Amino acid sequence: MWNVPDLPSSEIPGRDGAGLAVGFDLDLTLADTRAGISAVYAAIAAETGVPIDTDLVVRRIGPPLEEELAYWFPSGEVPAMAARYRALYADIAVPATVVMPGAVAALEAVRARGGRVIVVSGKNQADTERTVRYLGLGVDAVVGGLFGSDKGAALREHGARAYIGDHTGDVDAARAAAAVAVAVATGSFDSAALTAYGADVVLPDLLAFPEWLGDFAAA
Repeated sequence: MWNVPDLPSSEIPGRDGAGLAVGFDLDLTLADTRAGISAVYAAIAAETGVPIDTDLVVRRIGPPLEEELAYWFPSGEVPAMAARYRALYADIAVPATVVMPGAVAALEAVRARGGRVIVVSGKNQADTERTVRYLGLGVDAVVGGLFGSDKGAALREHGARAYIGDHTGDVDAARAAAAVAVAVATGSFDSAALTAYGADVVLPDLLAFPEWLGDFAAA
């Protein structure tokens, strides 16, 4: 396996490869970004004097950054706060990020079947690539800056047969790509909520993914 180089996603090897392709969300699916995101919001709160409940922030991880910032700042200030957040992220959040349980084994399970791994995240492109690279995750393509059904185009482009994520928006993403929606209950939605929303498969975490993939690939 290889790790993401300092290249645009369009130049990453394996982008147009054939065979089994599986898409993964990043935050709270492959990467535990809670401590890092909390630290960035704490830094912004210290700089601006605006109280931010970081526990609440991390319980809502998933939607675009600007949506979360709008809970804490007037709409006119959100673009500047988003720019500041992104300026801080690489030095504060990335080093505080760790892999989610089962993430490495999940990617290896795809690889063992000759498959390709596609990461499609709501996080901006640069920080998505930084996070994947920092964690040493072996992937074939990284696409950032997309949420919900907007992820569908990227998943279709890479021929993803399944998309794995922790958020209801990731179910929407799979639906938009005509892919199997595999939900993991490692984020803000529990198994019951993900099932009720319409996920095709709900797993407690990625530790259960290799067994599921074996059945899926054999089908």
